[in-house]
Amino acid sequence: MKGDNEVIDGLNMLLVGELTAMDQYLVHSKMYEDWDLSKLHERIAHEFDDEKEHAQKLIERILFLEGKPDVTKREGLAIGYTVPDMLQNDLNLEYQVVTNLRKVIALCESKQDFQTRNMLMPLLEETEQDHVYWLEQQLGLIDKVGLENYLQSMM
Repeated sequence: MKGDNEVIDGLNMLLVGELTAMDQYLVHSKMYEDWDLSKLHERIAHEFDDEKEHAQKLIERILFLEGKPDVTKREGLAIGYTVPDMLQNDLNLEYQVVTNLRKVIALCESKQDFQTRNMLMPLLEETEQDHVYWLEQQLGLIDKVGLENYLQSMM
């Protein structure tokens, strides 16, 4: 089914964000593993898998719309070198993903591509209610209990 070119471009923009998040989460999860912060490693490795699933859904939809998935592009990675920086950088990336998802969902509505919109809504929900919320919680915990106590709880 031939899709709208603007919608396909929007999906490719979202794909860039998901691939960037995958790469950033992969590096951060390996850093947590190296530092023996096993709980953070597990959670961020899970986030990597979620981003991979999102990317797969976007690729499938682009192909269905007879577009070409562009898997060559990434935004600049924001690799942190402290746990708070890593969490904040991941949160900033997720905020951008939410903004972009909302834009493309609105575009889909304006183009009356409700199937693509319906495919994107669960990605928005998961990003907001799982990824963003969890990252905000972790930064809040660091503020409440202090970095040292937080790190100890993540071992």
